[in-house]
Amino acid sequence: MRTVLVTGPGGAGRTTVAAATALASARDGARTLLISADPIPGFPDATEPTPVTGGLWSVRIDSGAHFRAELLALQQQLSGVLDLLGGNPLDGEELTELPGSAELALLHALRRAAHGDWADGAYDLLVVDLPPLREALALLALPEQLRRYLRRLLPQERQAARALRPMLAQLAGVPMPAQWLYEAAARRDAELAQVQALIEDRATTLRLVAEPGPAADDALRTARTAIALHGLRTEALVANRVLPGHSPDPFFAALAAQQEKTLARWDEEGPAPIRIAHLGRDPEGPDDLLALGGDGAPAVPGTGDEGGRAADPWWIEEAGGPDGDGILVWCLRLPGAVKKDLQLVRRGGELLLTVGPFHRIVPLEPALRRCTVSGAALTDGVLRVRFTPDPALWPRTS
Repeated sequence: MRTVLVTGPGGAGRTTVAAATALASARDGARTLLISADPIPGFPDATEPTPVTGGLWSVRIDSGAHFRAELLALQQQLSGVLDLLGGNPLDGEELTELPGSAELALLHALRRAAHGDWADGAYDLLVVDLPPLREALALLALPEQLRRYLRRLLPQERQAARALRPMLAQLAGVPMPAQWLYEAAARRDAELAQVQALIEDRATTLRLVAEPGPAADDALRTARTAIALHGLRTEALVANRVLPGHSPDPFFAALAAQQEKTLARWDEEGPAPIRIAHLGRDPEGPDDLLALGGDGAPAVPGTGDEGGRAADPWWIEEAGGPDGDGILVWCLRLPGAVKKDLQLVRRGGELLLTVGPFHRIVPLEPALRRCTVSGAALTDGVLRVRFTPDPALWPRTS
């Protein structure tokens, strides 16, 4: 299954483009599932996959219902502790979702799609309408981050000592984590691993939607670095709501000229964006969505192996020249990164990378864990970190 994740600056029309992409894919014969948190005119407003047209199903995420179900389940697990503390159980009707619940509901929907939980079975293409660009990038990094937190706070290897917990609790004078807590953490880790695998799959790509203009240009330039930092792959840029040129109205003529200036810059940076003309009104249903691209609706990559494939986000190479002396170089593409905004910290078997407002903790390959960092440089949009073998961990052979 291929996955196309659709996002872009707020207000750029990403939901419209996601729906048009899904419709075009289904029209071309691919079994397609569209996931969105927003209602789409002319589409079913259902929280389970529901047929839209031949070959296309859609599902809307209900973050409120997901939040209530998750919190009530957690409350049930903690019922013994809550009774001991004299707590009063909450009813589902009095629960109001908290910030962050929409992101967790979307991750849950991605897991269900990746795991094949929905009854309609296998799909050729999954189209996901993500939040605005900045929030979407944070969301896509969340599974990796949450799994790291779980491994640090509740390491699975500690379960081997569960038979000793009662005795340890008496000796230490503090309660030890209950077995159900480890089991719940293991379940969550497995679920997050499925979502992370979907995001990192080479058949998963980003489709960026932007209305041409200076603000969108700045947002996309900043996002390029974060996309590379997190190892994501962009398969297309969609220029949405493109105005016709040569308008007799000076106001619209100035806007069209500004758009053309931005589009010319995007064409130079390549590949050329997909252009979607402004309808003059909001799309009102599937027919309008299919008409957005004119004679050929918004181009959708093939469902085979040719679409969206890219090289690994980072790679290791040996230092060249006679003075290489076994030095390994860890390389990461960071287009748009500026040296003054870059911070790099080695801690144990991880690299802590900060590029402007973006942050990621990257686990090192086993060979690099036996080396020390001997230098780093950012050249031509590529970060290169030099690792020198540590004689204490990787003795030389003579």
